[in-house]
Amino acid sequence: MPPSPPAQSIALVLTTEASPDLARALAATLLERRLVACASLLPVQSHYRWQGGVTAEEEVQLLLKTSPEQLEPLREALLDLHSYQTPEWIHWIAFTAGGYGQWLTESLSPDAGPPAP
Repeated sequence: MPPSPPAQSIALVLTTEASPDLARALAATLLERRLVACASLLPVQSHYRWQGGVTAEEEVQLLLKTSPEQLEPLREALLDLHSYQTPEWIHWIAFTAGGYGQWLTESLSPDAGPPAP
């Protein structure tokens, strides 16, 4: 068995959108621009303070997977494309090993083919 590729850093970004349609559209645009390699969408019920009150809303959470080098271009695109006045932007660095990190890097390359289905 060949040795696994070394661990590499990846960036994870968490944001939410107001509806499944808005979340899918945001994910599709970020994938098309190669700012993310993958976007996982999950329905959530968010409870938060906003404009002096407490609110509860059904939202769609997006977990975006990218490279550390793409964080700033992704943040700028998210601020431009997002439907919220103040979109959630939480990010952290994680590590992956094996083929997933290689796939993620290749998926973000402008020289790569179309995004995988």
